[in-house]
Amino acid sequence: MTATEQQRYQAQLGEKVERLTALLSPFNAPDLSVFPSQPTHYRMRAEFRVWHEGDDLFHIMFNQETKEKYRVDSFPPACKAINHAMALLLEEVRPNEALRKKLFQIDYLSALSGELVISLLYHRQLDEKWEEAARELKATLENHFPKVNIIGRARKQKLIIDNDFVIERLPVNGKEFIFKHIENSFTQPNAEVNCSMIEWALDCVKPLSGDLLEMYCGAGNFSLPLALHFDNVVGTEIAKPSVQAAQFNIEQNQLNNVKIVRLAAEEFTQAMKGDRTFSRLEGIDLSAYNFTTVLVDPPRAGLDEDSLRMIQDYDNIVYISCNPETLAQNLELLSETHNVSQSALFDQFPFTHHIEAGVLLTRKV
Repeated sequence: MTATEQQRYQAQLGEKVERLTALLSPFNAPDLSVFPSQPTHYRMRAEFRVWHEGDDLFHIMFNQETKEKYRVDSFPPACKAINHAMALLLEEVRPNEALRKKLFQIDYLSALSGELVISLLYHRQLDEKWEEAARELKATLENHFPKVNIIGRARKQKLIIDNDFVIERLPVNGKEFIFKHIENSFTQPNAEVNCSMIEWALDCVKPLSGDLLEMYCGAGNFSLPLALHFDNVVGTEIAKPSVQAAQFNIEQNQLNNVKIVRLAAEEFTQAMKGDRTFSRLEGIDLSAYNFTTVLVDPPRAGLDEDSLRMIQDYDNIVYISCNPETLAQNLELLSETHNVSQSALFDQFPFTHHIEAGVLLTRKV
């Protein structure tokens, strides 16, 4: 990256710091800890539409303002493995009728190792010819990558050539954690900044003890590393593929103090209050846990009021947010009972307006 590009990155990061600082200032937040990203090759997933033009076809994206399409031969935000795969894949697909016919989208998912899942989406049903061609494609691409998985998708059809996931190995504070990242499921897109997020959360909870509750736990991105610090961890997640991946990850990381339950945040709030019972909680006595800390990583809409009221019962709240505006709205209620004792900015998406934020809230004395 040139000196000019580095200056441009630092300028946009500085603007994000100012914006988040202003949003958190009404809550007397301490100075932000700032975790920058690599300015390029940071995304571990990317998706593109496919444009056919005579015998040629290529990746395209759309300008968000004008909605005009533009050709994409390389994509600097994506990791190097995805960029390498983009060119190699189309070389194989262009002359192959079974692979190219009515192909309209390609999705890429990578691990830090370079292992890939490539999903090919079609406006037609897939047959044995496609499957044979996809196996040959996989074999060709594996001359360049540690492992390649191919998925074919069409209406009510999903054909998997090997696996529909990659195995990610994240280095966190000198220890490696194993995660199954499933195609078409949520994962943190910037692996290096994700490691910084986990390490920041671990630093936040260093003086804390007892049990941890995590809401919106996904496949256990925070739950598993934090399980090394807390006596027990209970995570809640509504998406079934993420829950299944979390169970796999618990086994792979040889953890025996983590339980994941398939409940929405609102449902778990009802269970904690005793308003409803759920068969999915069978064998888990919530009253037996000493929950001192709760970690939430909600969607962009933030937390509903009932969930906010529920987490106010905990002495410590670690709140990870992909939308600082809704974080600030939620803090209006949470700040009635808690102080913001740490705050952080994680630049998951360089050269975009998006900000990932984190705050540690501790109960007022």
